[in-house]
Amino acid sequence: MKKLHFAQSAAVLSVAAVALTACGGSNNPTTEASGSAGGGAASEVTGTLSGGGASSQEAAMTAWTDGFSSVAPEATVQYNPVGSGSGREGFLAGQYSFAGSDAAMDAEELESSKEVCGPDGAFHIPAYISPVAVAFNLEGVDTLNLDAETIAGIFAGKITAWNAPEIAEQNPDAELPETPITVVHRSDSSGTTENFTDYLTAAAPENWTYDVVEDWPQEIVADNAQGTAGVVGLVSSTDGAITYADASAVGSLGTVAVKVGEEYVPYSAEAAAKAVENANPVEGAAENDMAVELDRNTTAAGTYPIVLVSYHIYCNAYQDQETADLVKAFAEYVVSEDGQTTAEGSAGNAPLSESLRERALESIGGIGVQG
Repeated sequence: MKKLHFAQSAAVLSVAAVALTACGGSNNPTTEASGSAGGGAASEVTGTLSGGGASSQEAAMTAWTDGFSSVAPEATVQYNPVGSGSGREGFLAGQYSFAGSDAAMDAEELESSKEVCGPDGAFHIPAYISPVAVAFNLEGVDTLNLDAETIAGIFAGKITAWNAPEIAEQNPDAELPETPITVVHRSDSSGTTENFTDYLTAAAPENWTYDVVEDWPQEIVADNAQGTAGVVGLVSSTDGAITYADASAVGSLGTVAVKVGEEYVPYSAEAAAKAVENANPVEGAAENDMAVELDRNTTAAGTYPIVLVSYHIYCNAYQDQETADLVKAFAEYVVSEDGQTTAEGSAGNAPLSESLRERALESIGGIGVQG
């Protein structure tokens, strides 16, 4: 299993939150942002905070930055949706004070983070959870049932027409044309790609032999576009095209119900949350780190296994008090009830559970200044 990201509805994620509490944490959260809209110390912070990373968070980030300005009018947050990989690279290079990422840092990146964050390095906080939809543009077809090996066969370039027997056998009532399949993938280094290929690697090893990657395998000839909006836009304008994207961004495209066990499960917040409920804390992570491992090959009923758990990555310590205060205030706003509700209206994610919010505030509360 691969290390990945997090966040979602108060009702459906309460079990996951309880499980994650086992990660522990010794810091005390500041209380100003734990209510509905932050306020308190947040209103006193000043300066400009720069972040970059996952394009899947773009809509939510716009809501967060706008909402934060209402409780911290003297502060500005800038976010560059350059993709998860580039965001982490910029963070490690000192270009960004925080990163958004649809995949957790690996051990090498966490070690590198000590160069910019001090000896305790960086840590992950869940921002939101969303299913990754397998989305397509096929006239007259709104939904399809597909198992993992068929999905992998399509994206590996082995299944090339929409009326292929592998697809037709699982969709006997669908009128499938002989339209060629056009695979569209992310051209940038992408945490969404990592999440999707993590699922393919675990659930479809016969047809997907390229392992877990953030950069699409060059051996597979396919169309590509930059960012979430880019792939969704290209598929929307291309008959017979298919891609993978944050479900909140797919709009009117057709989507796939994924076979899990003996049933086909359409994407939903509730079904994605069930996958998170079975997640385990990453072994060996820091006490305040909230990265988790997901079971992509689950057979649990009602579970949607292609899940995007998106993190914000922060330093445990910054070089000056002003930056530390600004980062802490923004981070607390993001996980606050108001921050989560504001993002829900713009990006379609559901709010964090109260237990998960408390755990996140504990971790954020420990942000300090390098000695």
